[in-house]
Amino acid sequence: MARHGKKYRAAAEKVEQRSYQLDEAFGLLKQIAYAKFNETVELSMLLGVDPKHADQMVRGTTVLPHGTGQSKRVLVIAGGEKQKEAQDAGADMVGGDEIVEKIQGGWVDFDAVIATPDMMRSVGKLGKVLGPRGLMPNPKTGTVTFDVARAIQEIKAGKVEFRVDKTSIIHVPVGKIAFTSQQLTENAASIITAVRKAKPPAAKGKYMRTIYISSTMSPSIQLDSSVAELKVAE
Repeated sequence: MARHGKKYRAAAEKVEQRSYQLDEAFGLLKQIAYAKFNETVELSMLLGVDPKHADQMVRGTTVLPHGTGQSKRVLVIAGGEKQKEAQDAGADMVGGDEIVEKIQGGWVDFDAVIATPDMMRSVGKLGKVLGPRGLMPNPKTGTVTFDVARAIQEIKAGKVEFRVDKTSIIHVPVGKIAFTSQQLTENAASIITAVRKAKPPAAKGKYMRTIYISSTMSPSIQLDSSVAELKVAE
């Protein structure tokens, strides 16, 4: 069993075995941060759903009020005038069938992919490459659209996607440890609200079972899920 380092153990000692409110939790997270780089802060939520059933799948997107703290490289797969529209809107890379072939050859030097509906016949071939990386364009997440300018702007502004995994957990980045506690709190509240609204009708019992926050190197801190739901519902 792997042993944690001295700094991690010192940080863990400062985390009480109880649940914290949002603003209190992020204040503590910033206090115990010890890494020498700008760590990513992540929210992890255990939901009361069974993702094996299609009617209990939880998936969606939200734009974080303060962004993710990371500049995303956006690829747009489109044709004709939509390519120029994408370039004018700030896409980092734009192409058509030639880009699809390049990706099939192993190129994945981008962080988000947007495709126009008319290109999905070609883009569909990329499922095995983009799917495992969470990059496959999907109408439900707004990444299959003719309104490429809006899609690019949302991603650049801090749009994040969430999807429950096979263990019923959602992992979503909420920003960087250099953000203020208030910025992290507001970003997390935005995610919690979006996940709450995405609750499938088939879900029974308590929906948000446990919620934790952590940074790349830190121990996790448990949030009071009932308070979090009430707070973001106001």
